[in-house]
Amino acid sequence: MSRIVEDTQRVPATLAGARLDQAAAELFSDYSRERLKAWINAGELTVDGAQAKPKAKLHGHEVLALQATIEDDTRFEAQDIALDIVYEDDTVMVINKAAGMVVHPAAGNPDGTLLNALLHHQPSLAEVPRAGIVHRLDKDTTGLMMVAKTLPAQTALVEQLQARSVSRQYDAVVIGKPVSGSTIDAPIGRHPKDRKRQAVTASGKPAITHFRVVERFRAHTHVRCKLETGRTHQIRVHMAHARYPLIGDPMYGGRAKLPPGAAEPLKEILREFPRQALHARKLIFKHPVSGETLTFQADLPDDLLMLLDYLREDNETMR
Repeated sequence: MSRIVEDTQRVPATLAGARLDQAAAELFSDYSRERLKAWINAGELTVDGAQAKPKAKLHGHEVLALQATIEDDTRFEAQDIALDIVYEDDTVMVINKAAGMVVHPAAGNPDGTLLNALLHHQPSLAEVPRAGIVHRLDKDTTGLMMVAKTLPAQTALVEQLQARSVSRQYDAVVIGKPVSGSTIDAPIGRHPKDRKRQAVTASGKPAITHFRVVERFRAHTHVRCKLETGRTHQIRVHMAHARYPLIGDPMYGGRAKLPPGAAEPLKEILREFPRQALHARKLIFKHPVSGETLTFQADLPDDLLMLLDYLREDNETMR
């Protein structure tokens, strides 16, 4: 299903000299800049009844007419899947995502996803692109995600992400012993040979990850990462690039590292840990309506707590 959006705005004199895409972003602020640019290019947002380019300069007093189609996400099935909702109001939700949950349906995961669960929890989310999802976590990464319940809220949250004003902190347990925290500033793009993977590559998009040491073990380290950018698999790729891959990461982690003389329970959990040891622990953003700064924190899940307990026990035993 789809719906038609129609609106008309006259360009004020204060926007004389502005580009069409810039003026449109101010006058039709419910929609993202990317969506508006696409509508301009498609001739669905016109200037005095004529199609124009996004960079066209305006003189003031022109009439911008919007008549466009938004596809609803009713093509996806609403499914009764339990959600751990940390916060919810009329415009935004914060979810604590479980391990194993895919965020958005794709060829290999047509249902059973966070999007399907959101559509069941709030059927009106079918009217918001991607059911309000504004950023993703990998299937086996746990932790906090924000979801917009209205189109204006989604636009506002996406703009915060693009402006890098959303604070996202992650806990990870990595192989190796970094001497201290650091900043990894290395562009990430698709791997040149394996299309399912990402890699540090000169042709990639800018990517910046800050990390610091939380706790040290004999052959592993608990680190806390803060993202400046949000590239696919960013922490997993960056930490592997720095030669500190995540425990349990099947794509970037390589073989498990077993500390010499480690007890069998620790060896077993290191060999068999079922996912990358990564958790989105803290999320800070501005409420899209009130502008209030919202801060959320999610405790480490049981599997990561157990992993850390075994590593601590190994530290104590081998002293």
